[in-house]
Amino acid sequence: MGFLDQLKAQAESAVQKFSGEHPQLGQEVMNLVHSGPGGLNGLVQQFQAGGLGHLIQSWISTGPNQPASAQQIQQALGSDRLRQIAARVGLDPNVVAQKLSTILPQVVNHLTPNGQLPQAAPQK
Repeated sequence: MGFLDQLKAQAESAVQKFSGEHPQLGQEVMNLVHSGPGGLNGLVQQFQAGGLGHLIQSWISTGPNQPASAQQIQQALGSDRLRQIAARVGLDPNVVAQKLSTILPQVVNHLTPNGQLPQAAPQK
């Protein structure tokens, strides 16, 4: 199993653990941390661009995770992206933001157990 396959398996495990009663939302979280633009690094960049770099860094670090609000998730991901996710999972965008505010910190924390973002394997 290659590095990227291992990262994907870790992400799937974390998402299943934390998405609870909304498995379709779990798939959307997978898209955010794995398949989305830039994967987990891209998600970090979105939070930084939204002025919330300190928040996602707390989830990455080995210290305690700072809680996220639904408004902060909306600020980081943008209203359009939240509406798109909500439409795909059949939930209100505010509900999606609230659920992501619980799921994302746990998943990001799980994917960064050493307090660092996983690095891609070098290209040969």
